Amino acid sequence: MDPRYIELAQQLIRYSTSLKKGEKILLDLVDTPDEMAIALIREVRARKAEPFLRLGSNRLGRELMMGASDEQYKTTAKHLLAEMKDMDAYIAIRGSHNITETSDVPAKQMGTAMKHIRKVLDHRVKKTKWCVLRWPHPAMAQQAGMSTEAFEDFYFKVCLLDYKALLPAMNSLKKFMEKTNEVHILGNGTDLKFSIKDIPAIVCGGNYNIPDGEVFSAPVKDSVEGVIAYNAPTIYRGISFDGITLTFKKGKIVKAVAAGGKTKELNKILDSDAGARYVGEFAIAFHPLIREPMRDILFDEKIAGSFHFTPGQAYDEADNGNRSTVHWDMVNIQRRDYGGGEIYFDGKLFRKDGIFIPKSLTKLNG
Repeated sequence: MDPRYIELAQQLIRYSTSLKKGEKILLDLVDTPDEMAIALIREVRARKAEPFLRLGSNRLGRELMMGASDEQYKTTAKHLLAEMKDMDAYIAIRGSHNITETSDVPAKQMGTAMKHIRKVLDHRVKKTKWCVLRWPHPAMAQQAGMSTEAFEDFYFKVCLLDYKALLPAMNSLKKFMEKTNEVHILGNGTDLKFSIKDIPAIVCGGNYNIPDGEVFSAPVKDSVEGVIAYNAPTIYRGISFDGITLTFKKGKIVKAVAAGGKTKELNKILDSDAGARYVGEFAIAFHPLIREPMRDILFDEKIAGSFHFTPGQAYDEADNGNRSTVHWDMVNIQRRDYGGGEIYFDGKLFRKDGIFIPKSLTKLNG
């Protein structure tokens, strides 16, 4: 077995989920090698905890969703929720042979499935210790423009970062954000203002997502004004998007445009429900080893010198009251090689061209 599988399993069980003796953990693995499942099961048992295994396939998931009905997914969600309620912890590893596998699932069927599965997701997020990550298939290497071997090396390096060493600086960033009222973001095609007053900031240091490296909050729901031009490509519900520009008035997206003739598809997603046109998350990211976008949000939302501004559902930990079946992390990179940009906190320059100004945040400038 590749020793990196063992090292990753140890990090997920010992650090990310802090599994304790006697606890039950669900290992939810999609298109992931048996060897990784074995490494996780052995590590769980080494902690004298109880492993439970669920295996999945993106192709089979697509086939089920193609004809999704309320009754089908209501029953599915009922059983998945009952299983989740028995668990103390949860790890999901998502492989993907084809990132656009669900691109032809009709929007109505996709919405039906997501509506019911949301109940399971909400319980998992609120009631378990959880961590979610990808698996490095050749398809991901292709997305990243790398050979399979080079991407695997990159994957394990970014996943096995010493997150604990960055926690003091992350906590300092949290304090800055929680003292801030108005945020003003400037960049190519972007001039955006909003308030984050009285909304908590949450440190993400390898506990919930791997790779990790962000601190997130949320804008006061109706405070967002201006325009943002995202410069990182994205994929949502199996559909690829580039060059998304959103215009806000009183918190609501009043205009949404995407390059490449995808504006209609973009607005269809934003019309999923009333909350999809409001923003549920604002996050500042700083993973030192993740530099380029690859249309995989668990990586792209951590890019050094970036931030993401997310239409849809807010997290309970940093709740602005917005509710939606959508949670779409769209990324803007502000490093100089991506055109630069500034973030101001209450009128004072806080980050310029992806570099934090305060000395206490120097370690996040990797």
